[in-house]
Amino acid sequence: MEEDKSFTVTAEPISHAAEDNSHGWQKVTYVKKQRKTQNQKTASDPSAVLANGSGILPEKSSVFKGLEKHAEERRRQLEAQSAAAAYDDDDEIPRRSRNNRGGDEDDDDVSSDADVKGNVAKVVKEKPKKVKKPKVSVPEAAAKIDADDLTAFLANVSESYEGQHDIQLMRFADYFGRAFSAVSASQFPWLKLFRESAVAKIADVPVSHVSEAVYKASVDWINHRSNEALGTFVVWSLDCIFADLASQQLGSKGPKKAGQQASSKSQVAIFLVLSMVLRRKPDVIINLLPNLSENSKYQGQDKLTVIIWMVVQACQGDLAVGLYLWAHHILPVLGGKSGSNPQSRDLVLQLVERILAVPKARGILVNNAVRKGERLVPPVALDLLLHVAFPASSARVKATERFEAIYPLLKDVALAGSPGSKAMKQVALQIQTLTVKTAGEGIPSLSEEASSIFIWCLVQNPDCYKQWDKIYEDNIEANVAILRKLSENWKEISSKHSSLQPLGETLKSFRQKNEKVLSGGGDVTQQGLFKEVDKYCKVILGRVSSGHGCVKTVVFTIAVLAVGAAVVSPNIDAWDWSKLSVLFNAQQSF
Repeated sequence: MEEDKSFTVTAEPISHAAEDNSHGWQKVTYVKKQRKTQNQKTASDPSAVLANGSGILPEKSSVFKGLEKHAEERRRQLEAQSAAAAYDDDDEIPRRSRNNRGGDEDDDDVSSDADVKGNVAKVVKEKPKKVKKPKVSVPEAAAKIDADDLTAFLANVSESYEGQHDIQLMRFADYFGRAFSAVSASQFPWLKLFRESAVAKIADVPVSHVSEAVYKASVDWINHRSNEALGTFVVWSLDCIFADLASQQLGSKGPKKAGQQASSKSQVAIFLVLSMVLRRKPDVIINLLPNLSENSKYQGQDKLTVIIWMVVQACQGDLAVGLYLWAHHILPVLGGKSGSNPQSRDLVLQLVERILAVPKARGILVNNAVRKGERLVPPVALDLLLHVAFPASSARVKATERFEAIYPLLKDVALAGSPGSKAMKQVALQIQTLTVKTAGEGIPSLSEEASSIFIWCLVQNPDCYKQWDKIYEDNIEANVAILRKLSENWKEISSKHSSLQPLGETLKSFRQKNEKVLSGGGDVTQQGLFKEVDKYCKVILGRVSSGHGCVKTVVFTIAVLAVGAAVVSPNIDAWDWSKLSVLFNAQQSF
């Protein structure tokens, strides 16, 4: 409803220009406005008189006051509605210039901002949803690999990059990388699997998912690659795995950044190809692990699990290689900072228990105790095994019983070899140097076992007696344990010696040294130890001397009997002189 804009022009006669001060202008009067003003004045003046001369009573004016108030409110509402309608129509009217807007500029800005926000909201709402790709598991991706296609691909690669084995291996890895590209990291959480699973469970991951035909085609092709190229490829694969390990550990500690975390899709292929290389050519890792063990880049609890997984793969190809790697590179972990970590001990034990549990493992390992001039279980490893299998009673842990269970077989492998050979004599000297110190540590069970191995060294190499004489005074506590062991088990030990003469000469030298120390005075404790050692020396020397006298008597008796038999018997040719000679030699040796 629009406001009444009618107006009235007052008709007044136009007089002479001199008398007119309006200069020709006429006064415009709004009738409705004047009427409203008059009504207000009348309502406010109770003494106002109407045209008929009657006055308006105060009570009368208050009667219409409510109606007028209601009408005023209604009028304001109608004006507000009219203003809103006019504002809505402004979008269809061309915009006025900035100079003509005046105070409306701010309102327009607000309206424009609202329009922009509305448009953005519409765009966001209309954005299409991403289509989720179907999840592909490792077995599903492996099942799609065709052996014939792989064979053709490898033949093409071998021809295209002839003589370039390193490039061929990278192309080989790329093939499986494409085959497993649809497998997401959630479908192959290798880090979680390696952390939470036993060694037996991760041993065949992920090679167990590949068909026999694909596996055979792969390992046959790997067999013709050079060891140098394979070694480089193994290091590259290990670096890729540890790079993914570092990115996952970094992502778990803080927010993930774009490009910061490497994709785990290719990890399936790397683990698979690395597994097949190590199973077909286990010797490759023997040349690599010494350098890896010295590099801090490849050390740590999570990295130890990966290294153990690699050794398990090598075990599948050669059990002896597996034990060699365990004794030379995995077992020494127990002698370092990680040795007190229960998880590290458990991993070390799980690996060796898996190796020794293989059918006919004893025969395989003992017969191959020396491999390419190196022992599967070196003297240093044997000494470390002694300490973990025979600790002090206060230092025993849950893993001690497991070490005690595997110790006998590992000891047999460590001491296996050709008796009397140059290699065995050298090993005996090395083991003697280590065990004499271990025997003197004062732990009863450890001293007894170390003394037993020390005596074994004396049997293997007579030069060990000379070395014993040199280190005698510096290892007096160990000598007490060793001589006690000799005295208590004399019958068993003496039967294993081909000759007791070196032992007798060594004991005489010991007695001379004992007499010199005891006569010179000195520390009371040391005096007591030398007295105890000298006591055992006397006992053993008496047995050696009596044994030597018995040997002379037996030899003389045999000679007399032989001569008498030759004189008495008319058929001397019927005697079996070869048997008699063997008997004579045996008694002489004793």
